[in-house]
Formats: sequence, structure tokens, C-alpha cells
Amino acid sequence: LTEPPGSHLAAEAMRVAGLLLAWALLCPASTQQCHLAGPGGVLRFTDTHAEIRVPALHRVPSSLDPLYGLVRRCLDLIQQNPLPTELLRAALNDPGSVRTSQVVQYELGYVVCATVALLFTVAVPVAGMCFCYCRSRRRCGGRLRAHRRSLGCRRHCLLACLSLTSLVILISVICAFVTSQRVKGQMEPGLGAVPATLRTLRQHIAHVPQGVQMVVDQFEVPRQQIISDLGGKHRAGHWWAPSQASHYDETLRGTRCLAGLSRSVGLSIHTQLKAMTYAALADLQDRAGDLQTSLHHLQIVDKTTRALASARAELEPALRERRRRVVALLDDPRCTSCASVLGTAQSLELGADYSKVPSVEKVLKALSGLPRSDFAEMIRQGNGTFNSIPELAVERMAQVIQDLRDEMARMTEKVQSIADGFPLPDYTRPVSEALVKAEDRSQPYLQEVERFEQYRWIAGTVLCSIILLILACNVTGMALGTYGLSKREDPSDYECRGEAGAKLLLVGVGLAFLFSWLLILLVFATFLVGGNIQTLVCRNWVNQEIYKFIDTPGNLPPSMNLTRQLNLRRDSNLSATYWECKSGAGLWEVLQLDRSYDLDEHLKTAKYTADFQKRLSDFTARLGDVRLLRSEGRQDLETFARSGMDEVDYRRFQEEMKNPVVQTSLPGLARSLEGLQKMQRNVTVAGRLAAEARALWQMQNSTVQSQEALVAKLAESVQFLSRLAPHLQERVKTTLATTASVEARLPVQAQQILRQEIGCFTRKELRYLAQYLNWVGQTLREDVASCQPLATALDNGRVILCDRIADPWNAFWFSLGCCTFFLIPNIIFAIRLTKHFRPIRNRLM
Repeated sequence: LTEPPGSHLAAEAMRVAGLLLAWALLCPASTQQCHLAGPGGVLRFTDTHAEIRVPALHRVPSSLDPLYGLVRRCLDLIQQNPLPTELLRAALNDPGSVRTSQVVQYELGYVVCATVALLFTVAVPVAGMCFCYCRSRRRCGGRLRAHRRSLGCRRHCLLACLSLTSLVILISVICAFVTSQRVKGQMEPGLGAVPATLRTLRQHIAHVPQGVQMVVDQFEVPRQQIISDLGGKHRAGHWWAPSQASHYDETLRGTRCLAGLSRSVGLSIHTQLKAMTYAALADLQDRAGDLQTSLHHLQIVDKTTRALASARAELEPALRERRRRVVALLDDPRCTSCASVLGTAQSLELGADYSKVPSVEKVLKALSGLPRSDFAEMIRQGNGTFNSIPELAVERMAQVIQDLRDEMARMTEKVQSIADGFPLPDYTRPVSEALVKAEDRSQPYLQEVERFEQYRWIAGTVLCSIILLILACNVTGMALGTYGLSKREDPSDYECRGEAGAKLLLVGVGLAFLFSWLLILLVFATFLVGGNIQTLVCRNWVNQEIYKFIDTPGNLPPSMNLTRQLNLRRDSNLSATYWECKSGAGLWEVLQLDRSYDLDEHLKTAKYTADFQKRLSDFTARLGDVRLLRSEGRQDLETFARSGMDEVDYRRFQEEMKNPVVQTSLPGLARSLEGLQKMQRNVTVAGRLAAEARALWQMQNSTVQSQEALVAKLAESVQFLSRLAPHLQERVKTTLATTASVEARLPVQAQQILRQEIGCFTRKELRYLAQYLNWVGQTLREDVASCQPLATALDNGRVILCDRIADPWNAFWFSLGCCTFFLIPNIIFAIRLTKHFRPIRNRLM
């Protein structure tokens, strides 16, 4: 209270200037942020073509892979010639010019194998007939003439050789059974996959226009997102009061996620300007409170000082009379030991004189009739107007929101033009027609292949069963013969079990002679088909020689020109197209449609968003016109500042309040008189001392204490006024300046935030549209018109034909051929062994 008023004014001015500077520095930085739900998210579009993919097939590892590899190596040895380009060209373009010698020369390995098969077919049955003739003459297959010691070793050797050949035949026939069944199991789904794949490819090609339309229909994703951003459901607003600021902030945070463009703009304006506005309103409320409180304390000071002055005038004669009576009593000679208190009683007089303090009547007269305006209502209205900015933004922006919704409908029509002008169907129609022809023409051939496969499986199963019967005769014959030999004591004796074993071996020999020619014919027929498929088709399919042959001009007749039938560009070929499709290229790239249709031009964002942007950029609205302080309120505050309250000398009040109401303590003097009473011997003096003590106590309790209460009340008011008065004018001046500044800044800042938020919204929505248009371009080029299914279909055809059918087919004839050729040593060993199971004619020691 003793500091000079100027220091407080300077400190207050520096504080306010610092706050305004900080706000000015921070406010532009904060307005650079977008409050409309942050940056645009990533849109998710539906994969429109997952259902028309051609599933890729792969070679499945098998336990028969070593056998397949062995067969392929054997075929590579048999057919070492590369793809017969000249022969195929002549066969396709001029079949009559093909000479047999050319075919024989190319198929020389198969001709040699055919010769071997023919010799086998003739020689084995002839040998069988000769054997039968000899048996009828008893010249072969009979009994041993004499017993020798070396017969046991020879018999064991024959048994081992026959067992070994039977084991080889058994393994081979098992492989033949397994591979035959595998061919049967793969043939039906493999043949069914041909028309299914052609239909899938045709559906894929036919689905391209629908796919384009489905891609265009995906515009609904960004459209719905933009419509949602333009307007959404929101909660009702709440009025602000200083005690409800935190609650209102929570409400704003809760409604932001549900708000559309208009309400989000209002919320952003409110959020970014609320600190400044609420600070100005709180400052204004403080000044209004200072006015009310100061007026109240000034009235207290005026009334209290008057009451204290009046009470002092009333107390002075009573106190003077009481002092005279007490002094006279204490000065009485009969009063024992009263001299010690006499000095205190003589000093009994009044203390503080409040008639000397400054008067505040002039200040009260200046403040008479204030406040003339209702500051509480004024602040409430200012709060309400500011807090209604979100609802006002919804109202002011309703028309532009509706215009933007209508613009989105027109934008949908513009996007539809992409599907209407897309040229791909003109290029895919020939491909669809070619696939339809291929599917129709393949049906008869596939049915014939399926029918012949059924015959092959039946023949193979029957012949493999006969081989198993031959093996059963071998095994049973060897078992019975060996058992009979172990039970025969004399080699020349007849033993039925040994004879039965010999006859079973001869039955197996007879079956081998009887059916071996059928076996070799089945082996050669399947070998000729499967071998040529492997060496002529599969091997050249894997090393891409077939594609090179097709790509070479002149190799194919005009009716089989795939480049023209598939409508490929002239500088393209099947190999390049295959690898482009396999790498994921689309028909757009393969056919180079960009030469006839500029897709990028149709997908420029500005083509669809120009009107949308223009409507947003042209929109203006005043959303920050808030009146915080009316003219009568401003006049009240200016009158308050000029009232002279700061000119009152409050130190005089404080110095006077340091003095007590009575200089001498009445309670102390009363207690001293009571103590003297007890010491008196004179009853009259003692009674008078007790009466004077009671009078002093009554004066203290009735008069002095009430004045002390008024002094305490006066001290409280003086203390408040003394603290406020030095800073009153500066605070009022700052409040008025801040209020005026906020009222001027609010519209400007609100307009800046409006433009900023609309710009943020525009950028976010344009990102959505750019995402969609980029996705459309990528999808139309790579997904909707993808030619990868064509490459996958070719690869699947190779897997089905070569890996799943040709490999087990070739393994079948290879296994059956092993059985057939091992029947020759089987026959020889069986015939030789039958003699050992029969009794010997002459026993030689």
C-alpha cells in the first residue's frame, strides 16, 4: 500500500501488452491448422473383379517325380530333334506338300521303337507257338535226365533270377496301376478345365464393360464421403457462462466429430476465437464487478464514518463523567491501595476521531445512479451471440451446402461419361468370338479323348491284372515247387506239390506268351501319343519355341493368324503379349489403347471439380459480428474511472484506524477496580468500586464494542478500495481497449478462419476425388481390362496337359513296357525252373 501508484500502472500495462503480443503471435500460427477432421483419409474401393480371376495351377510335388524325370530323359534320348519348324509350316499351309520321308526322318526314334515293338509282337507269339509244339512233342519243359550235384546250385540260381524278375515286374505293374489311375483321375478334370477356362476367359472379356461400369459406380464411395463431410447430424449448442466454460469446451469436442462443413466452420471459428473473446468477457465482467463492489464499499465507508463520528460524540460526555467518578473514588482516603490505579483512571479518554478522515461524498455523487446498464445481461447476450456462431454458420451456409450437394449429382453424370466412352469392348469383341469358336470346336475332340481314355484305362487295368495273375502263378509255382522238393526224399520219386508248382509256372508262361503282344501294342500306342505330346508339345511349350513359331510370319495360315483374330497391334506378337500379360499388364497396355483414347484427359480432377471449387471459393458470410459492450455500459465504466475514487487519501483512514476507540482499555480498568474491591475494608468503598467496574463493563459491551465492529467493517472496505484505486483508471482503460479491439477483430478473424476452413475442406475433398480418379485409371488399365487371365490360362493348360496328364501317361507306358520286356526273362527262367520241380528220370551218383 505504500508503493507509488505509477509502479502498479506500469506493471499492469506491461502485463496487458504482453498478453496482446502473445495472442497476436500465436493466433496466426493457430489459423494455419485445419480443424475440419484433419487431412483426408484413404478411401477403400471394392475389388470388382475377384470373381472372374482364373486360378493359377501349379505342378504338385509327387513321390513319382523321379519316375517322371526318368521317362522324360528317355524320351529326350529317343527324340533329340528340335521343333520341326519347316515341317509344321508345310503341314499347316500346304498339307499335300508334306512327304512321308520328312515325317519318318523327324520321327526316327519313334520308328525304331515301332520296329522293336513290331518284332516283339511277332517274335514272342511265334516263340510261344514253338514252345507249345515242343511241349507237345515232349522235347522242352520236361524232366531232367540225370541227377547231378550241381543241380541244387543251378536251381537256387534260377529261383533267385525268377524272383528278381517277378519283383521287378511287380514294382512295374504297381507303378502302372498307380499312374493309370492318376491319368484317369486327372483326365476328367483336365478335359473339363478346357471349356471351363475358355468360358472364364470369355466371361472375363465380356465382363469388361460391366467392370468399367462397376468402377464408375464406385464414385459412390467419395460421393458419400463428401456428402457426409458436407453435412452431418450434430448436437444442440449450449450457452456459455464463466462457470460453464469447461463444459462448453467438452461439448464442442464432442460435436466436432459429428459436424458437417457448416457446423465445423462455426466450431472452428468458435474454438480459435474463444480464448480472446472469453478473456474480454471475463475482463468486462471483472470491471462490472469492480464497479458494483466499489460502489458498495464506498457507501459502507461513508455510512460507517458518519456512524463512528456520531457514536464518538455520544460517548465523549459519558466517558468524561465516568472518569470523574472513578478518579474521585480512587482519590478517597478510605480507598486502600488505590493510588496505583489512579493514573490509569486519569488517562481515560477517547481515541480515534473519524470526523477528521477524508469524505467520499464527492465520489458517491459522481457514481450516483450507476450502473445505468445491466452488465450481467449485456455479458450474457455477448456470450450468447458468440456461442451461437456454429448455429449461425449452419444457417448462413445452408444454401451453399445444398448447391454443393446438387453439384455432386452433376459430377456423378460427368463420371458416367468415362464408362460411356471407354473403347475396350471394340477390341475385346474379336477375342470373345475366337473363344466361343474354340469352345465349340473343342467339345467333340474332348469327348473323343475322354472316350478313348476310358478304353485305355479298361485295357490297361485288364492287362495289368493279367500280369498280376502271371506273377501269382510264378510266386505260387515257386512256393509249391520248393516245398515239394523239400518233402521229396528221392529225386526220381513223383511228388504232387512239385508237379503242381511246375504246372503253375507253365501256366504263367502260357499267359505271358498269350498276352504279351497285346501288352506291347498298348505300350506302343500310349508311347506314341504320350511321347509326341512330351517331345513335340510340352518340351517346346516350356522353352517358348511354340510361341516363337507362332510369332514367325508365314508359319501360320491366314485363317489361324492370332494377331489379327485377337486384334493385337501389328508390332506385337504372341510371345511379347504373353510375357506382358504374365507380368500383370492390362489389355489397355497390350493393345496400346492410349493411342485412340486419352484416359488421362478424361481423368483430370479439374474437369470434375471446377464448379465445386468455384462455389466454395465464391462463398462469403459474416459470422463474427459480436457486440460485447454497448455505449451505456462504456459510459458507466468511463464515469467509474473518472469518479475520483483513486484521489481519496485512504492512508488517513488507515492511520486513524490504528487508534483505539478509547485510549485506556476499559476492560483492564474494570478488572483493576474489581481487584481493589477485594482489598477494601470499608464496605461502602468496596461497593462503589464494584459499581464503577460494572459501569465500565457495560460501557465496553454496549458502546465501545459496537464502534470497534464498525471500525473493522470500515477497515475491510478501505482495504479493498485502497488496493483497487491506484489501478482503476488503467484497468478500465485496458478493458475498454480490449473490448473494442476484440469487437473489431472478431469479424476479420472469423472471415480468415472461414476461408481457411473452406480451403482445408476443399483440399480434403479434392484428395478424395483425386484418390478415386487415380484408382479408376489404375483399375481400368490393370485390373478391369487385365490380360493376366490369358497368360494364366496358357500356363494352366501346360500344367494340365504336361504335368498332370502327360507325365503320368508316359509313366504308365514306361512301367507297362518294363513289365512287358521283363516277361521274356521271366518266361525263360520259369521254363528252366519247371524241370527242377519234376522227378528226375535217371539218378546218377
